[in-house]
Amino acid sequence: MAIHIQRREFISTLVGGAAAASPIVACADSGKVARIGYLSPDSPSPAATALFDAFCDGLRELGWIKGKNVTVELRYAENRVERLPEVAAELVRINVDVIVGRGTLGPLAAKRATSTIPIVMAGSGDPLGSGLVASLARPGGNVTGMSLMVPDLGGKRLELLKELLPRLARVAVLWDAANPYPAIVFKETQAAAQALAIDVQSLEVRAADDFDGVFEVARKQRPDALITVEDPLTFNYQKRIADFALVNQLPSLHGVREFVVAGGLLSYGANVADLYRRAASYVDKILKGAKPADLPVQQPTKFELVINLQTAKTLGLTVPPMLLARADEVIE
Repeated sequence: MAIHIQRREFISTLVGGAAAASPIVACADSGKVARIGYLSPDSPSPAATALFDAFCDGLRELGWIKGKNVTVELRYAENRVERLPEVAAELVRINVDVIVGRGTLGPLAAKRATSTIPIVMAGSGDPLGSGLVASLARPGGNVTGMSLMVPDLGGKRLELLKELLPRLARVAVLWDAANPYPAIVFKETQAAAQALAIDVQSLEVRAADDFDGVFEVARKQRPDALITVEDPLTFNYQKRIADFALVNQLPSLHGVREFVVAGGLLSYGANVADLYRRAASYVDKILKGAKPADLPVQQPTKFELVINLQTAKTLGLTVPPMLLARADEVIE
């Protein structure tokens, strides 16, 4: 059984709710039941459900009780990008008070479906570059929320891998080419790899059916390590990705801790559950009358280095003591 050693306080899996759908001006003061639409590009896997639960837990902490003063209309696009416009349109049609969009693709679909219903991003990768907001400080329009974007994330991850694997020469990067955010992280990784004299192999996926093909490419080309860029698609298949890396004796580094809990070797990135909990605070403000245009986009405030020592042992790797000492969480 895995023992989780917490190096710093952070939020993990939480508890939550779901349910039904009408527009609002200061719901909290009017006594009416607020209706929230939750739009996710992926499917209801345990990992995706945990993030939804984190959001619902944040709502409860702010006094929004499911069945009492709030209902949540939960919608998944089942990892089919082409379904997002239809799902977003349905939430607009039932006239929810606010839409919470997961990742970058969820809020983008919601924004294309409505210019009037407030939209809160939960972990959007690149809200500025993707056109979701006019600026981070003054979003304008009907969209605001939490951004996952962190400068130089690709370079930092390569440095961590190099510290663990000094002879690192070739890295495969698994990323969702249908999502703007992973494309940015991939380009960052390429630029950083050039400076470190590391070759980068691109493993592009756009749907669940693409994983078998890219895994076969990786088996043939035998990189020294695998990096996974986090987004709803790869997040949904974290166990499959972690299992592939382990079976093929491939050291792996991922964007969020959930991959390491699933058996990956390392992760470095934002605390995603924290972002979803914080998204609830913006929903709370909007339901009390605030305008999205006046709420600055928030950046990640918690970053985690997580190491799975069980996986390191299986791979025959010794984690350097200095790297281990910097970890926020170690799984033994």
